[in-house]
Amino acid sequence: MAGKSAPEGYEASSYPPFAVTTDIVIMTIRDGALRVLLVERKKDPYAGSWAIPGGFVEIDEDTHTAALRELAEETGVDAEDFHLEQLATYSAPDRDPRMRVVSVAHLAFAPNLPDATAGSDAASTRWWSVDDLLSDPDAPTLAFDHEEILRDALERVRAKLEYTTLAARFVAEPFTIAELRAVYGAVWGVMPERANFTRKVLATDGFVVPDGATGEASRSGGPRPTLYRRGEATALQPALLRPRSRAEVEPERDALDN
Repeated sequence: MAGKSAPEGYEASSYPPFAVTTDIVIMTIRDGALRVLLVERKKDPYAGSWAIPGGFVEIDEDTHTAALRELAEETGVDAEDFHLEQLATYSAPDRDPRMRVVSVAHLAFAPNLPDATAGSDAASTRWWSVDDLLSDPDAPTLAFDHEEILRDALERVRAKLEYTTLAARFVAEPFTIAELRAVYGAVWGVMPERANFTRKVLATDGFVVPDGATGEASRSGGPRPTLYRRGEATALQPALLRPRSRAEVEPERDALDN
């Protein structure tokens, strides 16, 4: 505990240098795409490379406090305004060329996040498309083991949409089922089949509630879509599981192909 002296015979110098850092994955949906906030590193190691914001935990901090501080210092984003949770711990012996470093990564997935501004340790900041970073061969290679951290964060965010009503926070009220479905498509990387998605959403108590109005008619002259608002539910029971196969996504097209 703090304030206690070291045990008799204990010599800190007998142990190799060891440090703890925190990395903060901040995700949102912008322009219809899932995006992550990255910083361009100003200093070595990996100067000029893109990285997840983060830094060393100071001697009088816990990792959550350090995450809030580092995010504000490097990007100007105040994480006090949204939920920040622990993602995982990364401890491969060679993950940092400076010394033995263990990182406690944190994650936030929230709507309406602000633009970022580069702080003293960052050359610039940018909201990158997650799909581009992980799928485009021309995308930059992330510093350290940050691609692994990003992939883990993506899986956590995708799972959140299966078991919670978080997706409804990313559409402005009132909204259509099609607009809500587009959020799932952006995060999951595949658009859920329309009829099945609509049926599951409307069958889940408290997920959405009718607004009592309708939206604009489509250009094809179809019926005006019903508008909805967010319900009071926070968890989805049963879960709205993401498609696992092409047949679950496009059964109508599969039928045509046959």
